[in-house]
Amino acid sequence: MPIEIEDKFDVPAEFAVPDLSDVRGCAEVAEPLSHRLVAQYFDTSDLRLAARGITLRRRRGGDDDGWHLKLPKAKGARQEITLPLTRSAKVVPPELADLVLAYTRGARLAPVAQLETRRGVTRLLGDGGDLLVEIADDRVKGTVFGEEPTVHRWREVEAELKDGDEDMLRRVGKRLRKAGASPSGSASKLARLLGDIPARQVAEPATGSAGAVVAGYLRKQVDALTAQDPRVRRAEEDAVHQARVASRRLRSALKAFKSLVTGTDDLQQELKWLGEVLGEARDLEVIRERFAGRLDGLDPSLVVGPVRRRLGDDLLAREHDAYGRIRQALSGDRYFALLDGLDRLVADPPLTPLAGKDAAKTLEKIADKGWKRVADTYDAARRMDDAEQREIAMHDVRKAAKRARYTAEAVGLPEAAKRAATVQEVLGRHQDGVVAQEVLAQEAEAARQAGEDTFTYGVLVGLERADAERAHEEFPGVWATLA
Repeated sequence: MPIEIEDKFDVPAEFAVPDLSDVRGCAEVAEPLSHRLVAQYFDTSDLRLAARGITLRRRRGGDDDGWHLKLPKAKGARQEITLPLTRSAKVVPPELADLVLAYTRGARLAPVAQLETRRGVTRLLGDGGDLLVEIADDRVKGTVFGEEPTVHRWREVEAELKDGDEDMLRRVGKRLRKAGASPSGSASKLARLLGDIPARQVAEPATGSAGAVVAGYLRKQVDALTAQDPRVRRAEEDAVHQARVASRRLRSALKAFKSLVTGTDDLQQELKWLGEVLGEARDLEVIRERFAGRLDGLDPSLVVGPVRRRLGDDLLAREHDAYGRIRQALSGDRYFALLDGLDRLVADPPLTPLAGKDAAKTLEKIADKGWKRVADTYDAARRMDDAEQREIAMHDVRKAAKRARYTAEAVGLPEAAKRAATVQEVLGRHQDGVVAQEVLAQEAEAARQAGEDTFTYGVLVGLERADAERAHEEFPGVWATLA
């Protein structure tokens, strides 16, 4: 999934690509190339992909025949996934259709437009012949399908970064603008062709109000969750973690800001479900990497039997199974209903009269309540005589600290967020050690049943117990400093 970095320009019919041989960093301008490209674009009937800046096409011609899916990532950079051409020109490959399910939600994908492009290519090469920047001069004929197809023609230029740096891309862009090009008013050819794409509905509470801050934060987390969806389906690094964090932040915000946004109990419950779906694979990933680090740190003489297989390959197999359950859940009606609910929340959050009040005063009070909840939960835990019950209560302290951290981050109080994060980190080390001991006990029992040596499991349990106890002993001092 490469990242595409390019600048687009509108140009008049008489535009000529200027001489770029003296652009700093360019050693040579290669012989020009020309292509004829025909691309068919797929979307739902109500253009759900286009509304989110996503393009899905089947293209013939040039040096990149095939299916292309472009997902928005950040300003000026897009993720692109490609597949070879398939026999059918009207059916989207399932691998790509699955990656946009968070947006289509099961709606049928069909051809909505076609672009025929005559492309002239100018390539800027480096000293070693590496392709640094590619300039595409496109004369475009676009057809919008429908009961009565409509045709549009225009010309545009794209400068795409290949193996150069972004400073060089800027220098090329400056030269093109000097020759008469102007920054494109459309994000893509398809957007230009389709024109008025149904805009995503978002709430816009009064500027400076508490509701405006909360609505903006909720929208940011919904966008983060949906942006991670295709990455989760591809099991990309850190994707499940980021999606899980977004779902937790959303749920935490809806709890913390219940005096500002009402009627979200069902959404909170569904976000909890999604977090649990994502959590299984994430927890296995974390514990597997934790054990790998532990084993690498041991003297080889202490690693006895097939312990690396059990704590590595076996856990990885369980992780893969968990990913299968994630993909199944993310393709189901329950998940689609949750996304629909989040869209409604972003479009029209059920704000209370308090949401219209000044943001600074209102939100700071809510953040203060979040920290007070941490303190009260810890005071209750310290009063407990039963060790097991106190252990459970300390886990509740950690959860309260996480919620307080998310709340402080949402309202722009970095010091308060840092304070809560410190509590979360120390108690998290204790909790991680406890969980690791439980997993080790299960794996040791499986090894014992198989007649394997369990010595190394005992060594690892000792290390985890020591770390957990150390964090437990540190906490009162850390709390005294924070309080």
